Amino acid sequence: MEVKIRNACFSDLDAMVPLLRQLFSIEADFAADENRQRRGLSLMLDGCGKHRCIQVAEVDGQVVGMCTAQMLISTAEGGAVALVEDMVVDGHYRRLGIGRQLIAAMETWANKHGLVRLQLLADRTNFCALDFYDRMGWRPTRLICLRRLWTQKKR
Repeated sequence: MEVKIRNACFSDLDAMVPLLRQLFSIEADFAADENRQRRGLSLMLDGCGKHRCIQVAEVDGQVVGMCTAQMLISTAEGGAVALVEDMVVDGHYRRLGIGRQLIAAMETWANKHGLVRLQLLADRTNFCALDFYDRMGWRPTRLICLRRLWTQKKR
């Protein structure tokens, strides 16, 4: 089986939205919403590619995995870092090394852009993902993620 890792494009949206549905089905903090996911992916794709990146894994012309990253500035690191999100491989294609290739592609993108750290969030009960990241050399921090949501009022 030949896996091709490449930059995502708008024509991949119809394949990426169901991948996010799979991912969000195992994450307690997020819910699948096709319109939101399509809008978010479109915003990620609409740009120069310097500050954000979507990589997809393709097998026989079919997108079977994806990973996104967005650049941030870290005062702790004194430079640019990236937040990795949406790392998901279709259930039928897991444990074949595709996730490892997607993460490697993100590391290549980060190195190309001079980033000094990658970071990600993972559901604390997604033990398969946590084991995967551990095998890839990712280490947990003592930090926790907090969030606050609000709706904007229309003017």
